[in-house]
Amino acid sequence: MASSSSSTPLLYSCIAYRTTILTEHTTSAASGTSSLASIILPKISHETPQKLTYTHNQNFVHYIADAPSDHPGADPSTGGLTYLVVARSDLGRRVPFGYLVEIKKRFLSNYDPHNTDFASLPPYGAAAFNTMLKGLMVEYGTTQAGKNDAIGNLQNEIENVRGIMTENIERVLERGERIDLLVDKTDRLGGSAHDFRVRSRGLRRRMWWKNVKLMVLLIVVVIFLIYLFVGFGCGLPGNLFAPVTQGYPANGSP
Repeated sequence: MASSSSSTPLLYSCIAYRTTILTEHTTSAASGTSSLASIILPKISHETPQKLTYTHNQNFVHYIADAPSDHPGADPSTGGLTYLVVARSDLGRRVPFGYLVEIKKRFLSNYDPHNTDFASLPPYGAAAFNTMLKGLMVEYGTTQAGKNDAIGNLQNEIENVRGIMTENIERVLERGERIDLLVDKTDRLGGSAHDFRVRSRGLRRRMWWKNVKLMVLLIVVVIFLIYLFVGFGCGLPGNLFAPVTQGYPANGSP
């Protein structure tokens, strides 16, 4: 573990893959802050991105925990990285988080997330980055320019988040418009379906009456035919249509 006697209020910093510390630096070995990492890291979940702060005595423990959703297309292990710093509480939160944003940017530029399997690195497998941690902790903790850079980094991060939120809101609004359009189309379709049902009922009623009339006509025809057959059997047609003859007296006079 690298250390320095500088009086920076950033006391300890590390970058870890889940619970495996890949690189670290402490500026105050007497503070005992390096042991806090082994307590905090097992509690961190990487299912969703996190930016949180714990309090410990007079110090704050700040960390940024990545998730796979932060690095689409990169090695999945990149989503298991945590960037942590222990700082004195009187430094506030803006400078430490601005520092964390900077070391994250520098670390991923040194270790390409598309070509690095962080899960396969051994403990302190990125120890070459210790010097970078030391320099940034002193710069961001003791110089005004460093503090300004830290605040600038944090403001840029806020702007990025604001941009993402604005984009998400626009998508929600667009989705709302699409839903309204879909509801309108559904209403029209429902009205059309109602009209279709009404017309279908009317058509079925007309077809029913037509079938009734056809059945009545068929029954009449059948009854008439039965009457004719019965009449032929009884000789009725012959009686009906036989010529009528009138008898005369034998002497031929009417």
